[in-house]
Amino acid sequence: MAVRAIRGATQVDADDREQVLEATRELVSTVLERNALQHDDVISIVFTATPDLVSEFPALAARELGMGDVPLMCATEIAVPHALPRVLRLMAHVETPRPRAEIQHVYLRGAAALRRDIAQ
Repeated sequence: MAVRAIRGATQVDADDREQVLEATRELVSTVLERNALQHDDVISIVFTATPDLVSEFPALAARELGMGDVPLMCATEIAVPHALPRVLRLMAHVETPRPRAEIQHVYLRGAAALRRDIAQ
């Protein structure tokens, strides 16, 4: 079984606690679904938020999905002046038999513009 990293991102309309939690739950669930992963396949997840999102920790949404035993970390993205605003990102480390070429990275909502080359 290989260890793979899966990237993902989503965008919210406003720095609103419920929007952050809902968008993060959607992102985590979609990453798991598109990569045929179960809870026990997840090693850890690192979440980042752009500096304009401070209403809630994205990791709380993952805990609400039952990932309380998975190491989760939140950080702030660097404040690049021309960056897309209100973006939540993740990098999930997982165990999977899939080769790197078959990993499905997930870019939802307005964040699809970040990686049109790999967005699904």
